[in-house]
Amino acid sequence: MADELKDSPAAARSTRERLGAVLGRPQEALSPWVLRRTLRELRHVADPTVSDVEGGRRAAGVAGWYAKATPEQRRDCWLLMSEQFAPDSAAIQSAREAYEAALGSDDEAQAEVRLRRAITAPRTRLLQRFAAFPDGVRFLVDLRAELLPQLKSNKRLLALDAELEELFSTWFDVGFLELRRISWDSPASLIEKLIKYEAVHDIRSWADAKNRLDQDRRCYGFFHPRLPGEPLIFVEVALLRELAAGITPLLDEDAEAADLQKATTAIFYSISNTQRGLRGVSFGDSLIKRVVETLHGEFPQLKTFATLSPIPGLRAWLGRQAQRLLDELPARSRSALARELGEAQATAPTLLAALDRVTELDEKSAVRRWLKSAVARFLATELDDEGRPLDAVARFHLGNGARVERINWLADPSPKGLRQSHGLMVNYLYDPKRLDKHRALLAQGQIPVSSAVESLLD
Repeated sequence: MADELKDSPAAARSTRERLGAVLGRPQEALSPWVLRRTLRELRHVADPTVSDVEGGRRAAGVAGWYAKATPEQRRDCWLLMSEQFAPDSAAIQSAREAYEAALGSDDEAQAEVRLRRAITAPRTRLLQRFAAFPDGVRFLVDLRAELLPQLKSNKRLLALDAELEELFSTWFDVGFLELRRISWDSPASLIEKLIKYEAVHDIRSWADAKNRLDQDRRCYGFFHPRLPGEPLIFVEVALLRELAAGITPLLDEDAEAADLQKATTAIFYSISNTQRGLRGVSFGDSLIKRVVETLHGEFPQLKTFATLSPIPGLRAWLGRQAQRLLDELPARSRSALARELGEAQATAPTLLAALDRVTELDEKSAVRRWLKSAVARFLATELDDEGRPLDAVARFHLGNGARVERINWLADPSPKGLRQSHGLMVNYLYDPKRLDKHRALLAQGQIPVSSAVESLLD
């Protein structure tokens, strides 16, 4: 039994233990000898005595090995990067003590510089060297994309992930990004990437793609010079004469083209991040702002900028909270629900089952009224433990300064829309003059909503 526990994943040895060992264990991809050799190669990459050019050349060699490595061997490489290139704790302690002693003296600034340098991990230089060869940034973004799913089961990788995220936040700062329009005249390889990365409403065909990129639409993406031809994030826009109440007309390939000169409203109906490895690096806020400025420059008559957004967290939340919401209803409303459901007392299981027939509910339906009220509550009042909106899409738009403008019944009757939110969608309104005000409200735990949405809470 003792041997079984020793070899179990829960008792996995650190790289320090493995580097000092002679024999490997069955669950360890690299033997101690190969692990030591790999660490030596990584140290050669990070060697501060060689130039960045030479370090980049060495990093390209390691990347070549990595490309052929198995997932288990790659994980061992991550562990080396995470555990063997950490800051020197003794140097940090010494620098911290010197800084505290220098506070208020002429040496304070110099002591702060020394402390900053001590805190900086050799891992930073290692990763920067990987970025020095032509495909190095692509290599690191893909590495992190592969790394992210492993974090929950292996906390020893957190330091490497945090280092990558911090570096990416600098390298992919919006000041280094280029906003480009993507149209039907763009290279086919770029349009293929849109089809591949579209995350909100699947692009079903080339005809579908053409419809979204035609002359009466706009699509914009952020691009980085180290990832040429690869959009980091893109937004699809429909130019209309009023707020969009449903996605079906926007995706209708046979619909008549809109008259752009009469358009007064820009609807952002799909925003998709393309690089999983850049999770935590924010582009959306800047993208929307830049697109609003660009659109207003091309179409000065545009007055309204809003989204038509899914509510992906709704169905799961209703499943958890339906009984609580029922218990909090006035007796009259509960009785109306019970009559429509054909039972003496409305219960959460019966109510949730009725929502699976949402397409059959007419305007007078008590279930329909209850659902719209529940959606309003979900979007307008429900916050997580950190004071953020529960729904991920709401968190994004509200965090950017939008407000919850209108809830749309059966706006997305597709199987995906019914599965996520019983077909409901929401408009978030971006009022350039009130973005800061709305952010301030959200910081105080108040979600900005329109009077129409607020009325559904009664």
